[in-house]
Amino acid sequence: MHCPYCQSKRTRVIDTSRDTRGGVRRRRVCLGCEQRFSTYERAVLASPMVVKEDGTREEFDRDKLMHGIKIACAKRPVPAADIERLVGEVESALQSMGKPEISSRVVGDMVIAGLKEMDQIAYIRYAIVYLGLDDLDAIRSEMDQLLDI
Repeated sequence: MHCPYCQSKRTRVIDTSRDTRGGVRRRRVCLGCEQRFSTYERAVLASPMVVKEDGTREEFDRDKLMHGIKIACAKRPVPAADIERLVGEVESALQSMGKPEISSRVVGDMVIAGLKEMDQIAYIRYAIVYLGLDDLDAIRSEMDQLLDI
């Protein structure tokens, strides 16, 4: 492990703990410059291929999913930790299915369900794109369903 301050390879772990995102957080100290820093470790498991509606396939991309959820949650009082948790839950659920290929609909349904619980405005923003709500009546109908719950 290189020190982010002086690039020395001489570092020592001083504390290890479980991270809320499903990984391990290690507190380190550089033996060269004596600065402290944290590193995060997360197991890299085989990610399934996501099959899109047009038939194209691409590997599940955690960062792409995170970006889409962040756009839906922009300027909303949604903590970054909640977004990270949702992405982690979706990724874990996909990996636990054990399937080599998963429909993009499955991923989208998981995200939309999580956003519905997290923030209703973010849910509507995501639903407009994901569900293809292309007119005000469709958006109003979705909002009415939310208000009836």
